[in-house]
Amino acid sequence: MAIKKKLSFSKLQKIRNYLSSRKQDRRKVGVLVDGPNMLRKEFNINLQEIREILSEYGDIKAAKVFLNQYASEKLVEAIENQGFEPIVTSGDVDVRMAVEAMEMIYNDAIDAIALVTRDADFKSVLKKAMEMGKETIIIGAEPGFSAALKNSADIAIVLNEEDFVDEMDEEQEEVEYNRSHESVPV
Repeated sequence: MAIKKKLSFSKLQKIRNYLSSRKQDRRKVGVLVDGPNMLRKEFNINLQEIREILSEYGDIKAAKVFLNQYASEKLVEAIENQGFEPIVTSGDVDVRMAVEAMEMIYNDAIDAIALVTRDADFKSVLKKAMEMGKETIIIGAEPGFSAALKNSADIAIVLNEEDFVDEMDEEQEEVEYNRSHESVPV
C-alpha cells in the first residue's frame, strides 16, 4: 500500500525532491485536467508548473485539458502552447474526462494517472486506477478541494494551500481585530 502524502505547491522544491525520489524507473504518466473546475482566475493555475512537477515523477506521455464549448479560442491556444492537448466537449466535461481516464487505466503504456481537479466525482476513477495497479496523483486547489478525493490518491498536491491558509489567517485576524474594537454597551 502506498503511503499517502499531502504536499503544498508553495514548497515546489520539496515536491520535486519527493517525486524524484520515487522514480526508480521513469514512470509513464498520463495527465488529465478538469478545465472548468481548475482553470479559474481565482486559482491562477499554471499548466507549465504542473508539467514541471509531474516531469520530476516520470515521463508525461499524454497531457489533456478538458474544456466546455464556451472556452475561448485564446484559452485553447494558450493550452496548446503549454504542450497540453485541449479537448472541447459540448457535453459534460466530467463524463468525457472520466472516459479518457478509464482508457488510460486500461492502457499498459501508462503507469501513473494524474488528475487535476477538485471534484469528488473522480474518486471512483482513482479507485479503479489503483485496482488496476496504476499509481495515482491528484492535484487540486483550495477552496473546495474534496477531502475524500485527496485521501483517495497515492499522492495529493494542493497547489495554493499556503495562499489559502494565509487568506484564512488574515480573515481571522481581521475578525479578531474587529471584535477587540467593538464597543461594549454600558
